[in-house]
Amino acid sequence: MKISIIGSGNVGGALAQKFIKAGHTVLIGAKFPLSEKSIKLASQIGEDRFTTIRSAVEQTEVIILATPAPYAIEISQSLGDTSNKVIIDTMNIVMGREPAGFSNTSEAILANTLTNDVVKCFNTTGFNNMLDPRYGEQTIDAFVAGDSTKGKAIAQQLAIDAGFENCYDVGGNDKFDLMEQFAFFWINLAMFQGQGREIGFKLLKR
Repeated sequence: MKISIIGSGNVGGALAQKFIKAGHTVLIGAKFPLSEKSIKLASQIGEDRFTTIRSAVEQTEVIILATPAPYAIEISQSLGDTSNKVIIDTMNIVMGREPAGFSNTSEAILANTLTNDVVKCFNTTGFNNMLDPRYGEQTIDAFVAGDSTKGKAIAQQLAIDAGFENCYDVGGNDKFDLMEQFAFFWINLAMFQGQGREIGFKLLKR
């Protein structure tokens, strides 16, 4: 797949490394001059993968948004023509820092882009688990929500390519808030309850 990642921080950087390793074409949409985070990522994956946000979007079929939640509207409006493209939202509202007028970032993206193929995925765990989802002999799972069948199929494939065991369908757009609550559950355990970042979720069946 041809993938643009908007955001060069921990999450964007982790996903870029995993998708490149899996054989996908990855571009990083960034502001110029490059930020300190972008320069650090460029040293890991190559400066030739960096371009402007609109250029990255124009050249790719899948867009991954990995910026802080308060910028969801601004970033969405900066993407340019997103018609017929899939957007995967990795963002979460934390500590009340939300895009104005929205209870979750995915709805903000839908309201400010030209595509209905928006899904939320890669938001329910830390970047460390994206880099290495294995825990001993087990591998943790990812989760995806959204009305877009096309978007969910792509997100699920990318989750498997990134090394997750499975990527479970949580439901439609009405589950965007639930996905962010699930993310905060991980954040609460990891950060506020002292469990640390090296924890992850797996769906067990019998």
